[in-house]
Amino acid sequence: MLVLAFDTATAAITVALYEWTPGEGAVPRGVAEEVDRRRHTELLTPSIAGVMAEAGAAPDDLSAITVGVGPGPYTGLRVGLVTARSMGEALSIPVHGVCTLDVIAWATGRVEPFAVATDARRKELYWARYDSSRARATAPAVGPPSDVLDGAPPGLPVVGEGAALYPDVFGGSGHEPLLPTACALAELTVARLAGMKGPALLPPEPLYMRRPDAKEPGPRKKVTRA
Repeated sequence: MLVLAFDTATAAITVALYEWTPGEGAVPRGVAEEVDRRRHTELLTPSIAGVMAEAGAAPDDLSAITVGVGPGPYTGLRVGLVTARSMGEALSIPVHGVCTLDVIAWATGRVEPFAVATDARRKELYWARYDSSRARATAPAVGPPSDVLDGAPPGLPVVGEGAALYPDVFGGSGHEPLLPTACALAELTVARLAGMKGPALLPPEPLYMRRPDAKEPGPRKKVTRA
């Protein structure tokens, strides 16, 4: 079973292809990682093509697609979700969604409480708290950096790019991994498909958390002659 994973909810454009054999586990067949806040559209499709070529696989070989659903900025997140849904429909294969914060949490392997924070711009963060890498304790939220630690136990570790952006709030080190990886996304998805405990798989629908900056133009104002 070949599972294609990608996430565009942050500055990372990350793609991975994993081969999963029930009872034997999953192994990576190809990986591509780019970091560029403005070129999700230009980079995602070539990255997918490169990963498939690296593995010597064709689209018809895929058994499932898994995609990060955010929360994240509107434009980048939309690129990944539209691509995943379009491929899934064209190939008639299932498309699974995973919260991007859960992907970062999964990659930590932590067994003690911590939080994940990513950049939401506007001097805010997307964040959630976790009991462990496999168990989220709060729903994803968006707000100022102070919200992440408000009411949290003293010294709660915070990982992710959002934490690194505010060293005065979260300290200057120990925030890795900063960005999600498609490898962690694929491994989390395969674990759930295999029946292991972990974050739930979701529909491939966006977790925007707030409205996009762009707004549809309103009706034209009537002009009256003086």
